[in-house]
Amino acid sequence: MREPTMVVTAVDSNAQLGPPEMSAPPQALLERFKDYGQEDAFALWDELSPEERHLLVKEIESLDLSRIDRIIRCSLRSQGLPVAAIEPVPESCVSTVEERTMGERERWWKMGLKAISDGKLAVLLLSGGQGTRLGSSDPKGCSNIGLPSGKSLFQLQAERILCVQRLAAQAMNEGGGSVQIHWYIMTSPFTDDVTRKFFESHRYFGLEADQITFFQQGTIPCISKDGRFIMETPFRVAKAPDGNGGVYSALKYSRLLEDMATRGIKYIDCYGVDNALVRVADPTFLGYFIDKAVAAAAKVVRKAYPQEKVGVFVRRGKGGPLTVVEYSELDPTLASAINQQTGRLQFCWSNVCLHMFTLDFLNQVASGLEKDSIYHLAEKKIPSVHGYTMGLKLEQFIFDAFPYAPSTALFEVLRDEEFAPVKNANGSNYDTPDSARLLVLRLHSRWVVAAGGFLTHSVPLYATGVEVSPLCSYAGENLEAICRGRTFHAPCEISF
Repeated sequence: MREPTMVVTAVDSNAQLGPPEMSAPPQALLERFKDYGQEDAFALWDELSPEERHLLVKEIESLDLSRIDRIIRCSLRSQGLPVAAIEPVPESCVSTVEERTMGERERWWKMGLKAISDGKLAVLLLSGGQGTRLGSSDPKGCSNIGLPSGKSLFQLQAERILCVQRLAAQAMNEGGGSVQIHWYIMTSPFTDDVTRKFFESHRYFGLEADQITFFQQGTIPCISKDGRFIMETPFRVAKAPDGNGGVYSALKYSRLLEDMATRGIKYIDCYGVDNALVRVADPTFLGYFIDKAVAAAAKVVRKAYPQEKVGVFVRRGKGGPLTVVEYSELDPTLASAINQQTGRLQFCWSNVCLHMFTLDFLNQVASGLEKDSIYHLAEKKIPSVHGYTMGLKLEQFIFDAFPYAPSTALFEVLRDEEFAPVKNANGSNYDTPDSARLLVLRLHSRWVVAAGGFLTHSVPLYATGVEVSPLCSYAGENLEAICRGRTFHAPCEISF
């Protein structure tokens, strides 16, 4: 009878071992969650596989529980509290289109170009949102709104930066290429990778790769109405981006406020990505901001009608700071109130997310908002282990900064020159790619005619027009040499 053969298998010391078994949640972690009333995060522990248990523990350990608990408590407590009465914005706080002189505009333009040439301006883009309402999961900035050039919103904005750099260099007699504006782009965990690859694949639209800094806004757990975490899966907490106002804490925790200071930046032009007519790094607005010596400023447009769904600037309390009240929070009687002296709406200055801040103020805001820890609560359907359930998302808004400002100025602009929002899919009633495209084409058509050009078209002119490349002109200037005496057949792009 043969002896049985013993087979010895060598064990590779470098082999990847699976995670060690955890029969129960780590006791210290469980106790910590009990202290904050969030122990339900472990409710389905017994149903999880070893890998899922490790994923849950890793997820839980990544949460800054004390900070999140403070935010939840402060935000829930603030809901329903009486707020100070609001007053219309004093006329002295607003520079209106009709009262600005040509001399002032020229002076502010030169002041702005000088500050830009000195490297004192940075541009801050809020680009954390996906184009879900546009029918796409891509970042909104990737959207092609159907212009003759086929350019994306990102490309239009990049080329406006290139144009301002050139104008600033020419104004200071420094030649082309010697002025650089740093562009800080806030993404979210849902848009970051796609955004970076989009810029890389388009060679940063002519900008230098090292003049662009990408950073991510934070996320925060979604909660039930009693403040408990909602679980998206048995091993993952449901989370959502912390709103465009999350930019302040993101700048702080990414140490980008320090980066700005190191670069010698003093002023930050902040805007949202979904505006096809945004004047990025506007020298006139910057010059106005410097001239007024305020901590914060915003471009505003006149509210079109009382029920328009836009937030408006107000003064909170007697002699209090300027802030923004959302249309849903503005009493209909106040929304319709008329200023007897001007015949216009009393609360007429609409917020369109075009802001200017000093770097010192951004540091102050980041600390103030973190200390106060009050977020807006939005009731939404949240994906959960039990299917979609009603819960609360916590968000901060970009305009939450204004109550912290010791001084704020508002700068009126014309909406058909600077505000072409892209929020809804074509077929909706407003703010679509089609409506934004027409606003761009009509404005640029007026530029061409003012510069001595002529237009022909095969469809009604109100439905078409010409596109002027931002590389040719920033705001309608310097077009005579290209346009005078020439005829352009719409739709078309005018470029070098």
